[in-house]
Amino acid sequence: MRDPGRRGAVALGVTGLVVPLALAVGAAPAQAASCTTKAGPYQKKVEKFLGRPVDGRQSAADCKAIRAFQTKHGITPNIGYAGPVTWGVMDLMNKQKAVGKKPNKAGKCPVNKGRIACVNLTLQLSWIQDGSRLVHGPVPVRTGRKGYKTRTGLKKIYWRNIDHVSTLYNVPMPYSQFFDGGQAFHSADLSMWNPPGSRGCVNMRPKDAKKYWSLLKKGDDVYVYGRKPGT
Repeated sequence: MRDPGRRGAVALGVTGLVVPLALAVGAAPAQAASCTTKAGPYQKKVEKFLGRPVDGRQSAADCKAIRAFQTKHGITPNIGYAGPVTWGVMDLMNKQKAVGKKPNKAGKCPVNKGRIACVNLTLQLSWIQDGSRLVHGPVPVRTGRKGYKTRTGLKKIYWRNIDHVSTLYNVPMPYSQFFDGGQAFHSADLSMWNPPGSRGCVNMRPKDAKKYWSLLKKGDDVYVYGRKPGT
């Protein structure tokens, strides 16, 4: 992706893979594509999250449920092992859910700018507010991985392209709204919890990117704060 506007920054777009956590997979059992019989260090927590019997022992049904979750969100290896990346994704989901409809409860995103798009890197959430009034969200997002951090601070949307294609990675970036060099909000056709993250852009689900496109315009403020786990 190349900076399409007057700002000549190198484009750090999207594409890559997820959690809002870039935790290492750790010492998962070396079993190719088969379902592991080994209980992981987060076995009980993962069982509870998935609504499985919480006994800390790996069953065939436990492995099947864990593996389905891993496959859905692009967590590898997807062998049903309750390791740190799998639990990290689940823990983040729990924290996101706990936010409810008060994403700016701590008041970290400015309320004196009128309409503004906020991005909380720590919780991998974004929303649009107008003053203290919540306009849309919060919605899950996928931001930059280690080495490709989504840059923090107050910015403005300076260029929009509904059918943008990255010139660096040759991938489509629908509903792109650029706010810092090559970093933009845009749609991504993958799980927002897919590790380790983007290459700097704020990935969004198609429906959320489309909604942001309808609610924001060139010149609107964007505020990015916090720090993505693992970066």
